[in-house]
Amino acid sequence: MRSVGVEEELLLVDAASGEPLAVSAAVLAEANRCARQESGGGGPQAHAFEQELQKEQLEFATKPVTEMGELLAEIVRWRAEAARHAKAAGALVAALGTSPLPVRPSLSAGKRYEWIAEQFGLTAQEQLTGGCHVHVSVASDEEGVAVLDRIRPWLPVLTAMSANSPFWQGADTGYRSYRSRVWYRLPSAGPVDVFGSADRYHEQVRAMVDTGVLHDEGMIYFDARLSATYPTVEIRVADVCLDAATPVLLAALVRALVETSARAWRAGEPPPRIDTALLRLAAFRAGRSGLDGPLLHPRTMRETAPSDAVLALCGHVREALADHGDQERVSAGVAALLERGNGARVQRALWEEHGDLAAVVLRCADITTATPAP
Repeated sequence: MRSVGVEEELLLVDAASGEPLAVSAAVLAEANRCARQESGGGGPQAHAFEQELQKEQLEFATKPVTEMGELLAEIVRWRAEAARHAKAAGALVAALGTSPLPVRPSLSAGKRYEWIAEQFGLTAQEQLTGGCHVHVSVASDEEGVAVLDRIRPWLPVLTAMSANSPFWQGADTGYRSYRSRVWYRLPSAGPVDVFGSADRYHEQVRAMVDTGVLHDEGMIYFDARLSATYPTVEIRVADVCLDAATPVLLAALVRALVETSARAWRAGEPPPRIDTALLRLAAFRAGRSGLDGPLLHPRTMRETAPSDAVLALCGHVREALADHGDQERVSAGVAALLERGNGARVQRALWEEHGDLAAVVLRCADITTATPAP
């Protein structure tokens, strides 16, 4: 069975005001201190946290697993650990795609980040966004690119399901995933054409880096890409999700989508030839509507109800879900998500209840580290 892992980017916020705090260095230092202490003082600094572009962020990555219950335990564990280390710096962690409160982000130290700031100016300065990236193992680059070619039309549905960023700089944007709009300002971000082969994929990546516009291969910000570090495809379209159960639902669907696409490739089925311009419109509509308005149907690229698009995805990957033993979990998770809504809907409901964005942030910090019901 294919392994799956998740990366989450969390927002560090003041425990009293909810305002973003530039304390990632202190939080990482605390994580390192605890890791040394727990390993007896001389062992490896074993934790899952990494620095991100802005000092107001903290990223973690789960280990690769094959069972979704184990993935849920990993996410719950590392969110709790992030909260524990943040507390030492007077901060909370919140799984929010953007900060609801006004913020002037602070760039993390390092030559690579300095290069990004110089190259991209205001776009880099404002790039305080929290995403959820799902890695799924593949047997080879050739299989991986075949998967990338076949999952393209389904990715906006994942954005809509995960949408968790309705506020920006203290205002309601009218979007459900404004993070996706901010992210797409970067020149290599977004949907891409069908590659056809691993050679063609790598040729395009090299050509893009060779322009000098990008610093390195790590700045290939396609909606889905071959990982430069692991033998995986990395799907990058989702907002970080407010509760810990939703990224597990996304991971189960993504793994099934990868498996379904790989089977289609092995069977000789060609990828759908949907124009990239249409996929950009589908991505826009997903960020604008989330689960509260029309989406573009992945097969027809015509407007449809969000529930129809989500159920079409579930139907497309049904056989793989059953083979993985994930059908029941996904069916229940999708039904719950469609009923209660995504993080964007929760945030707006909290805003309507409290009339205070600080209260929204602090309540979301509570939800971030809550353990989902079994």
